[in-house]
Amino acid sequence: MHRSPTPILVALCLLAAGLGLMSCAGEAGPDNGRKPATTSGNMEELRMRMVEEQIAARGITNEAVLDAFRAVPRHLFVPRDIQPMAYDDGAQPIGFGQTISQPYIVALMTDLARPSREARVLEVGTGSGYQAAILGKLFGDVYTIEILPELGRRAKRTLADQEYSNVTVRIGDGYDGWPEEAPFDAIVVTAAPSTIPRPLMEQLAQGGRLVIPVGAGSQDLMVLTRDGDEYRREPVTGVRFVPMTGKAQEE
Repeated sequence: MHRSPTPILVALCLLAAGLGLMSCAGEAGPDNGRKPATTSGNMEELRMRMVEEQIAARGITNEAVLDAFRAVPRHLFVPRDIQPMAYDDGAQPIGFGQTISQPYIVALMTDLARPSREARVLEVGTGSGYQAAILGKLFGDVYTIEILPELGRRAKRTLADQEYSNVTVRIGDGYDGWPEEAPFDAIVVTAAPSTIPRPLMEQLAQGGRLVIPVGAGSQDLMVLTRDGDEYRREPVTGVRFVPMTGKAQEE
């Protein structure tokens, strides 16, 4: 039952308001102090700010890549309880000991893959499906492999709900790549093996690029470019990814 404030309370309220200590708009309700509910409007605002402050400001200038990050709703690829933090400058947990990578790192790896609508890309480590969605905006065909069945099925549903018809999800060990769909113009790996899997190198098209974090403990983000039977290796930056599991752990 709502009660009208007494004259004494009104006077105290007005005094406190005049001193800048509180607002007199009304009584405190049961939801005061809670975080505001997420809406499509504030999510879009956070997404635009993420692109400008975390990605463009750090040197990613490819407008197609920036547009993809503006278009893909990152908050739909994380658990509901952390959606308000989806656009923060860092990795976020998605369950099963896995994470969705920092937005800048996703953008950097995407840019290094040199996307093209005529190209075909393989992603190893689907995770939440966010990187696959970004790639789906930039490549003609995207093939993505997730070793954890629960994550793979969830990502497949999320991508289907958003109508990414050019993204194909498979559950399996990405160490072996996807030989029946090879060669690929680009391969993006989102978990770190201690050494680069030979099958992935062999599934690159001529001139293709493999973007991969490598190392146990200390990791380097590497780009391999295929030239005939030779591979040019270029270290990019230090990174921290979850380790690649499955056959990669046998090396």
